[in-house]
Amino acid sequence: MGLSKTIWTNPSEFLKSNQPDSPAMFFSPAVLQATARRFLNGFPGLVTYAVKSNPDEIVIANLATAGIQGFDVASPNEIAMIRRLAPHAALHYNNPVRARSEIRAAVEMGVKSWSVDSHSELAKLIELVPAENCEISVRFKLPVQGAAYNFGAKFGATVDLAIELLAKAAQAGFIPSLTFHPGTQCTDPAAWETYIHTAAEIAQGADVTIRRLNVGGGFPSHRLNDVQPQLEAIFALIDSATTEAFGDARPALVCEPGRGLCAEAFTLAARVKAIRDDQHVFLNDGVYGALMELPMIGVIDRIEAVSPTGQRRTGDTVNRIVFGPTCDSVDRLPGELPLPGDLEEEDYLVFHGMGAYSMATNTRFNGFGDLGLVTVLSLQG
Repeated sequence: MGLSKTIWTNPSEFLKSNQPDSPAMFFSPAVLQATARRFLNGFPGLVTYAVKSNPDEIVIANLATAGIQGFDVASPNEIAMIRRLAPHAALHYNNPVRARSEIRAAVEMGVKSWSVDSHSELAKLIELVPAENCEISVRFKLPVQGAAYNFGAKFGATVDLAIELLAKAAQAGFIPSLTFHPGTQCTDPAAWETYIHTAAEIAQGADVTIRRLNVGGGFPSHRLNDVQPQLEAIFALIDSATTEAFGDARPALVCEPGRGLCAEAFTLAARVKAIRDDQHVFLNDGVYGALMELPMIGVIDRIEAVSPTGQRRTGDTVNRIVFGPTCDSVDRLPGELPLPGDLEEEDYLVFHGMGAYSMATNTRFNGFGDLGLVTVLSLQG
C-alpha cells in the first residue's frame, strides 16, 4: 500500500485531479488525533489502542503523538512494532491463547500485562512469565447484548471459571485483574453495566481485590447516519457503574478501543466499474478488500456518490445490489444500498468511517486489492 507524499485538501480534490482506477483510502491525521483526545479527556482511566483494528504505522505514530500511552497487542509482530514506534508505551498482551514461543518472545520484549481465560493457558503463564510486577487479567464472558458481533464466541471464561482463575493467578503472585469485551460496535451504554457488576461478583467470589478492570473495546464508530455514537454517555456509565459495583475497592479502569479510535479518520473511495442492466453496481473494491467487514456487521450508509469531475450525485435514490470486483459470488455487500439514480459508470462511491478492519484485512484475491493511502487535511468535500 503506497502512501501519497502530497497532502490533499479533501478526497474530492484528489479524485478530481487523479481519477484513480484503484480504490483509495483517505486518512486525516487531524481526525485521528482529535478522536484520541476525546477518549483521553473522557474515559476515566487508561486508554489503550487495539492494534489489530488498523496496524498501519502512520496510525500508531499519530496516536502516540496524541498521547495514547498503551496498546493492546495480539502477537509478537505487533509487540515488536509498538516497541519500535512507541518504545515506552504499556503493552497489554490480551490475546488469551499463545504458543510458548510467543510467550517467551513477549517476555523478552518486556510485556508485563497478560490476559487468560483457561486453566491450561494460565499454567503456561505461571511457567514462563516472571510474576513480579506482572499482571494477569482474567477474561470472562456473558451472553452478548447490544453488540453487532459476539466476541464471546471464541474467548472468555464463564463466571465460575473466572473465579477459579482469578484466585489462582493471585496465589501465584501475579497482579490480579479482570477484563472483558462486550462485543463490537456497542451503541447501547448498558452493554458495559452488567459486565462491570459481574466483575465485582467474580472478585468477591475469588476473595481477591483486583488491581485493574479492563472494560475492553466495543466502543462504536459512526456507521449509520441516524445512529450517532454517544461516547461520553458510555464513559459516564462505566465510571458510575464501577463505583457502584466496587465501592471502596474500586479498581483502576482500562479500555482498549480499536474501531472507536481509528474508524472516523479514514474514508474509502471505490470506483464504479459497471452498472449492469440498471440493476447491479460493480465496484473495484469489495468484501475481499477494504469492505470485508460489511457482510458481518452490516453496511455503512454514510455514502456519497461523486462524479469523476468531483460533483456529488444528487438524484433520487434507487436501491441497488452492489458487488465487488472478483469472480466470486460471495463478493457482495449485504442487502441493497440506496444510491443516487443518476449514478454512472466511473463515478466513485465514497464510504465514510472506514478506518477499522479495512486496510488490515485487504487481500489480493483475483489480482485486486491495490489500495492507495492518501493523506488529507479534511475528510469532508
